Amino acid sequence: MARLLGVCCVLLAAAVVLVAAAASASADDDFPSASSGGARIRQPSASGEYYRGRKVGARTEVRDVERDREVQELGRFSVAEYNRWQRVAGGGGERLEFTRVVAAQRQVVSGLKYYLRVAAAEEGGAPENGGGERVFDAVVVVKPWLESRRLLRFKPADAM
Repeated sequence: MARLLGVCCVLLAAAVVLVAAAASASADDDFPSASSGGARIRQPSASGEYYRGRKVGARTEVRDVERDREVQELGRFSVAEYNRWQRVAGGGGERLEFTRVVAAQRQVVSGLKYYLRVAAAEEGGAPENGGGERVFDAVVVVKPWLESRRLLRFKPADAM
């Protein structure tokens, strides 16, 4: 009798968990209304259909980039690292002076990966001599627990 009662309790608990999971999944399928805070990022799945929620590890836009001190500091770091690379490689390239980060995305990896759009100007260059502001794409990985920052890529932004 006790064994039968135990089996019934386990089955009942499993049914409750399944019902709760189904209710949660159906609530996540709906697009948010304007009153619930705006639209979500839409990313295509392998089958071409759109996934309606955020994927773990997906890139997210950094809001208010101009005022985000961490992002601006990472932009400054990326320009300084680029200049260091140029110096180590023989000084063949122009030295850049950081202006600002104009756009950024953040991705959770083994740390945080930042995709930055950095505005920089040639150091000491006058705009009329071609030394005006240029835009570069930079990728920086930050591991806060190791106090580590690493520039992975720094190149001119694609012309649109």
